[in-house]
Amino acid sequence: MEAVREGGMADWKRERERVLREARRVVVKVGSAVLAGPDGLDAAVIDSLAEQISQLHGEGRDVVFVSSGAVAAGRAVLRHEAEPAGMPDRQAASAVGQSRLMHAYDQAFAERAKVTAQILLTRDDLNSRRRYLNARNTFRTLLAWRAIPIVNENDTVMVEELTELNFGDNDQLAALLLNLVEADLFVNLTSAAGVYTKNPDTCPDAEPLECVADVDALDLQALCGGKSSLGTGGMYSKLKAARRAAQIGVPTLILPGREPGALLRAFSTGASGTWIAPCAHTISAKKFWLAYNTAPSGVIRVDAGAVRALEERHTSLLPAGITAVEGAFQRGAPVRIEGPDGRVLGMGLSNYRAVDLKRIQGLKTGEVAGVLGYCYDEAVHRDNMHLDGLL
Repeated sequence: MEAVREGGMADWKRERERVLREARRVVVKVGSAVLAGPDGLDAAVIDSLAEQISQLHGEGRDVVFVSSGAVAAGRAVLRHEAEPAGMPDRQAASAVGQSRLMHAYDQAFAERAKVTAQILLTRDDLNSRRRYLNARNTFRTLLAWRAIPIVNENDTVMVEELTELNFGDNDQLAALLLNLVEADLFVNLTSAAGVYTKNPDTCPDAEPLECVADVDALDLQALCGGKSSLGTGGMYSKLKAARRAAQIGVPTLILPGREPGALLRAFSTGASGTWIAPCAHTISAKKFWLAYNTAPSGVIRVDAGAVRALEERHTSLLPAGITAVEGAFQRGAPVRIEGPDGRVLGMGLSNYRAVDLKRIQGLKTGEVAGVLGYCYDEAVHRDNMHLDGLL
């Protein structure tokens, strides 16, 4: 862990200074634990965030602001003393709180002569390629108008529980927006001071990390504890989002959101929070969209030999390595690929319908045409696959 914290000190600091100086489009995300006070939304935090973001915006930067807090705001209005018990309660609390959250932002930004726009998204909006492109065009227009889009997940119309079946939390939504708006930097404002060597809630000897040079090398389970009581994220979710950002070449800065002036101070001196460097080898926007925007239509399970071929030799997935097929998907559908132990390997586009894939699983490529009357060499081509166990 020492190499992560201290290695290449001068290089990463110079790179951080350069990115913070040159970043023209920034996605800033703030969580419920930062926004919520004992009586609902903390007005002082709202005002401070509006002031800092307005100053960054006034420097000529585009800012996309992803804000949680609707459920917390609604719960406070409804005087609930505990977390809403289930999805209907959370959706209703979100419906009550979202308008109040947006009203607070509207007022705070209007005092600084800034125009805001509310955008509520669901996974379906970014899963459908057509709706994805429509959303991208909307963001482009708003940013060209110098408006500040304020984004939240549309909790009130979710048909699944507020878990990773949707975006999971606004950390993941923010990470997806990086690709959609072509951002240069991701800033995640959290209730913690940054990333620590261990979970500081349970380990008093935990030390802060100034830089994470390789987020893939971190043991996220060991570093991170559970989720906060106010939000659905926690540091695991923030590092997972940072990992996604790193894969498309976008660095992440995790900052203490309740610390006065932390956002502006980071841009002026860089001396706070944790800098998470982008990957040296990035993936394409197409693979990023495939991996993280699309919901799987089924599951392909593979044997240990296929796992080694995929992860070590970076091959395509052949029918011979498939042991089971779940779902009723069509050719070209996104599917989740899992190992024999149930470990998620990644996502890909199937070259076969599920019904056909079940007939040829375990067969050598030369035997496929005799069964189906046609043959693709690969069940999933490597160009249409992204391996990431933290999907």
